[in-house]
Amino acid sequence: MPTTPTTPTPPEPRETERSPGDAALIRTFLLGLAEGLTASAESTDRIRAEIVDIAHAYGVDEVDVVVLPTIALVQTGQGETGRVSLTSVRASFRFDQIAAMAALVRQARSAAIGPADGIRRLNEIGAMPPTRHWFMRTMGHALLTAGLALLLAPSWQAAVVGFGLGVIIGVAKLTRSQTLSLVLPVAASFVCAVIVFLLAPVVEIGDPLRVLIAPLATFLPGALLTTGVRELAAGQMVAGSSRLGAGIVQLALLAFGILAAGTVVGIGDDGYVPREVQQTLPWWVAGIGLVLYGVGVYLHFAAPGRSYAWVILALVVAYGGQQLGALLLGAPVSGFVGALVVTPLVLWIEDLPRGVPSQIAFLPAFWVLVPGAAGLIGVTEGAVEESAGVDDVAAAFVTVMSIALGVFIGSAIYRFLRRSAAGIAEFHVDLPSVLGPSEDSVLSRIADAAPKPRRRDPES
Repeated sequence: MPTTPTTPTPPEPRETERSPGDAALIRTFLLGLAEGLTASAESTDRIRAEIVDIAHAYGVDEVDVVVLPTIALVQTGQGETGRVSLTSVRASFRFDQIAAMAALVRQARSAAIGPADGIRRLNEIGAMPPTRHWFMRTMGHALLTAGLALLLAPSWQAAVVGFGLGVIIGVAKLTRSQTLSLVLPVAASFVCAVIVFLLAPVVEIGDPLRVLIAPLATFLPGALLTTGVRELAAGQMVAGSSRLGAGIVQLALLAFGILAAGTVVGIGDDGYVPREVQQTLPWWVAGIGLVLYGVGVYLHFAAPGRSYAWVILALVVAYGGQQLGALLLGAPVSGFVGALVVTPLVLWIEDLPRGVPSQIAFLPAFWVLVPGAAGLIGVTEGAVEESAGVDDVAAAFVTVMSIALGVFIGSAIYRFLRRSAAGIAEFHVDLPSVLGPSEDSVLSRIADAAPKPRRRDPES
């Protein structure tokens, strides 16, 4: 009997590969995230880890990321299908933009936002206007300076002078001019130094160099130097070296402005030697200084509303750890203890449901620990008095290294504790089916599941 030929069943269509347009869209989104995280002052090793995790969330397994302080590259695919996109990073985000960027990254980790919508959101974050009026931001810089002056040179006269200088620098920092931004560190240090050197013989402000640090705090590359050392320790040689170089140049520019002002005013070599700080105010004034400093940071950097309490907590812990370190280990390495205790705290705050990004709490804490302040004093003295300058530069190097080491060890401790806690939380043993939930007792279920002996047939 002839058989009718049967047509073979066509194979089920496989899942279509991602189109080149979709791949380019995802790659552009990943590159924008890398650029935004770099503008948020995040370290390069953490940026790379974030972008790789986000790429996997969007189904891109073949991805490589190279992040430097001023450039970012993202490659997707390999061989003939490999494509590379790069961008230069020029922006520097305020705290409100950093918070918005962190929220977008959280969405991207779970692929909860489409690449096209993510790119639109990145552009919105880049174009965000400040959430504080320019007057409030200027007053914030003044309060920041006054609070820091109370911590560095504890006297009411120093706080008043710091407040006035903070107003001047605050207005200058809000001026949008590419040319001004390039010369602002030198101009700011020169103007502040002239005013302080002229007031020092008339007003009892204590150590003029310490008073100078307060209005120049936001120019000090303390976080830049510390992040650079941390990146070197993490194996990011190019990024770490470039940050260290930029930080040293920034210190040199600030010192040049101070030396130029001293030449104009007629300051002798002994005028650049730090003086012993005389504690003329009660110990609790440091608390007032921290509160003023926290309010100033909150206003000047347009921080989110929920961040103020977290910033104050981080400042108290960092300052308290530094004071404890000074008692136990001495002033040069006191920053190690402060960084060691505050680093796990800010990382824990970042992981909370209503926490804030670690940079928002880290940067103010770095300026309290003042790694750049010691460097500025050391570089300034080094240009005047060789022996004192070498000693102070060495002390500045030890200060930066101790703070960077504290950050590195604190981060490692927090990661270890977090992984250990996650391992405990995820510990679970599935019960065998015989021991599954039932109304019968466990022993009866075991008895029922046990093999029964064969019953002998009585007729056999």
